[in-house]
Amino acid sequence: MAVPLIQQIRVGAYIMAQRLKGIDRYPLVLMLEPLFRCNLACPGCGKIDYPDPILDKRLSLEECLGAVDECGAPIVSIAGGEPLLHKEIGAVVAGVVARKKFVYLCTNALLLDKKRRLFEPSPYLTFSIHLDGLEDEHDAAVAQAGVFDRAVKAIQGARAAGFRVTANCTLFDNAEPERVATFLDFASAAGVEGVTVSPGYAYERAPDQQHFLNRQKTKRLFREIFKLGKGRNWRFNQSTLFLDFLAGNQEYHCTPWGNPTRNVFGWQRPCYLLGEGYAESFRDLMDGTDWNGYGTGNYEKCADCMVHCGYEATAVADTVAHPLKALRTLLRGIRTDGPMAPEIPLDRARPAEFVFKQTVDRFLRESPEGAKVGAERDSAA
Repeated sequence: MAVPLIQQIRVGAYIMAQRLKGIDRYPLVLMLEPLFRCNLACPGCGKIDYPDPILDKRLSLEECLGAVDECGAPIVSIAGGEPLLHKEIGAVVAGVVARKKFVYLCTNALLLDKKRRLFEPSPYLTFSIHLDGLEDEHDAAVAQAGVFDRAVKAIQGARAAGFRVTANCTLFDNAEPERVATFLDFASAAGVEGVTVSPGYAYERAPDQQHFLNRQKTKRLFREIFKLGKGRNWRFNQSTLFLDFLAGNQEYHCTPWGNPTRNVFGWQRPCYLLGEGYAESFRDLMDGTDWNGYGTGNYEKCADCMVHCGYEATAVADTVAHPLKALRTLLRGIRTDGPMAPEIPLDRARPAEFVFKQTVDRFLRESPEGAKVGAERDSAA
């Protein structure tokens, strides 16, 4: 595991403080999306299928830092869209770091060489570079040739400048265990401090709906990957128990409140992956969301999800609550054979609801940007 010791200590102390206060639901990572606009159009992405008035909208510096203060999570993951397109991203990161929060700036790295001067190296700042495998796999995943090479160059430049760098790797059903193993070897050799690995989530608006993994395929894939990894000293930027969960050895339910999302619409219900409505405040999100209506076994859209932004918080809380279990798993390694943990029954899950169009229509109807577009359409007609 490549999570820095200072982060482990601070996050562990934060969790223990919540437990001592008797708080069951608390945020661990704030998913901050200051914009949806991106300079790539990945076929597996469900974040960029919006009309231009929404893609052009940005959270202000004040809104970003206000969300950090309002939420209080010890970790802030700045995603998008491509956050380096945000004109105030340097000030946003500086403000979060000044609050002694651990920042993971998620980027495809196409602009990192150009924008790196906006940031200062800090133990609180990590560039999380998207690398979905080796060159062929990654360039196919982002639908653009040459992106892998540019990302690797940006990693080397950031490391040479003294920045922490991790990689964020999403796997789909065309992933081959041997190729993934070779990629993890490559990432270690390239100076990446740790890899965040996760199965892709089946975004309902993603252009490519054919290559998402179901839960059984996810577990088999990761067992094969971890079997190949024995003795290879791969470094993951994740808890050992979450990796054990990916291999089918832990029966976890997701904790969507552990990774609340603030974006241009507001506080997204219920999680980073699902936009089923929005709250005006973090407190309204926590108190006004029907959490029991979501998660694998509760909701059709959550049936196959095993993504880190839903389950890492569960695994981290389990680590703090059962440190000996976590230590045993770390020492023995991820189990790659034998029976898997029981699967969550799906027969009582409520049917999926589709609210994307309602969200877009409401924005276009109520926002100044949307009103302008509507007036232009009326004038053209």
